[in-house]
Amino acid sequence: MAGREDARGQRTPGAGEQAEWARELLGHLRPAGRDPNRVVAWLAGAAHATVSLQDGTGRLLAGTRVPLDEALVADVTSGRIASAALEDRGRHLRLVRVERSRPDGAAVLAVVREAPFDRDVFQIVTHTAQVVELLLAGHESTAAGRRLRRATSDLRLAILQLLMVEDTVSARRVAAGLWPGLLDTDTACVYVVESSPAERDRIAEECVSATGERALVVRCPAVDGHVIVLAPRDSAGQELRALVGRRPGVFLGGSAPQGLARTAAAYGQAVSALAVARFHPGKAALYAERTRPERLMDPVGLHDWTAGVLSPLDTLSHPTRAELLATTRLGLEFTAVSTAKVLGVSRNTVRARMERVESLLRTDFADLTVRAAVHLALNCQIGLAEPPPGAGARTGAVRLGELLSGAAPRTWAADLLGRLDADGRDLRRTLRTWIAAGGNAERAAQKLGMHAQTVREHVRSAEPVLERELLAAGSDLYEVVLAHLATGALGEPRLPGTKPGHPDSPVHE
Repeated sequence: MAGREDARGQRTPGAGEQAEWARELLGHLRPAGRDPNRVVAWLAGAAHATVSLQDGTGRLLAGTRVPLDEALVADVTSGRIASAALEDRGRHLRLVRVERSRPDGAAVLAVVREAPFDRDVFQIVTHTAQVVELLLAGHESTAAGRRLRRATSDLRLAILQLLMVEDTVSARRVAAGLWPGLLDTDTACVYVVESSPAERDRIAEECVSATGERALVVRCPAVDGHVIVLAPRDSAGQELRALVGRRPGVFLGGSAPQGLARTAAAYGQAVSALAVARFHPGKAALYAERTRPERLMDPVGLHDWTAGVLSPLDTLSHPTRAELLATTRLGLEFTAVSTAKVLGVSRNTVRARMERVESLLRTDFADLTVRAAVHLALNCQIGLAEPPPGAGARTGAVRLGELLSGAAPRTWAADLLGRLDADGRDLRRTLRTWIAAGGNAERAAQKLGMHAQTVREHVRSAEPVLERELLAAGSDLYEVVLAHLATGALGEPRLPGTKPGHPDSPVHE
């Protein structure tokens, strides 16, 4: 059907042309084209007009800003009128209300032309307003969903951070609102799932689904490719293993069951297990519940020694003391930057807290024997719910050397370090010198008369033999340091509240 010319020289489109613009408009509702800006630009071309989309405050949402009467805009956005048409100084203007779910109210679609609005252009404007309304609703719903997911993610991280600093009461209180019963447990396991940073969000959602939201799933704030899962249920490990098994390039490390107050220690175990999982055929590994040196020591003596080492902090208020101890415990396991991200504070705050502990203990964390001893005291302090019978009855301070001089610790240490004797490069001597040099390869190389890279290679070669990570400071390294102290290969560190040993005894060559 042919169109006709109206009095102004405009032609009314036929049914075919109407179908064409309708198809174009509906095309903007396809997933690949859902953009209000593109729709407004399309309307400007289809109607030979200038088009503006703005909210009730005058903020431009899409299109080209045009001068509009504020009172008229207010009438449309408030709902007093649904639309308005007027002619002003040779301009033909059409305003149409666009509903929105936002608190700041509806928007207005303004179309300005030099020619009058005929029936077909009016239909184009009306239908475009409906499409824009749908797109805005979709965008606002998507944005609201993103905000909700972000808030939920932040809340999960906040709960984990409270557990990391041993504030289990607050963690349970925060969790109870969204995940009732999640932390109604005495023990839990911590898992770390490793993927590429690009896949991390998808893996995190799959962890939530796999555990049925009965675990605390957190995107690690310190490592971009890590997802931390705190799971009270034993079955969570099987579910996560199944997830990892069907995902190439994804690995899983898990801790032994720990009390909620030992979440930081469990996290360290999971990271240690993850290092093993990367070379395991099943891509998953649990922390080996190996014999730890503190289990071989006299429990009464260990309790008294721990109390003596940490006694300078007893004058602090409980919240301050707990904060310093929790930060130091993590800071001895990880770098200051990683510790800061996990706790949600700045790295300067982490360093300041650890420096305060150094000052109170009158010691130096640059010394690996000091770090190992304080790490031992911190772990024993949190692991002893009640003092063992007979604790505190001794007169005088207990020395670390006494705790390590028993038959069991010395046998453990000799067996562990004896694994290195089979290597003809004398890895044992290199490792001992490297520890004495504070883990500094350059200083150790000067003492040994070799290149610093050779020192690093020797230390790296000792890792699979000892089945412990050494170049990354943490529990594995500190156990090896304690083994050297038990065999007398290293001098005992100076610490407060303990009898002076022989901290300056020479390293055995």
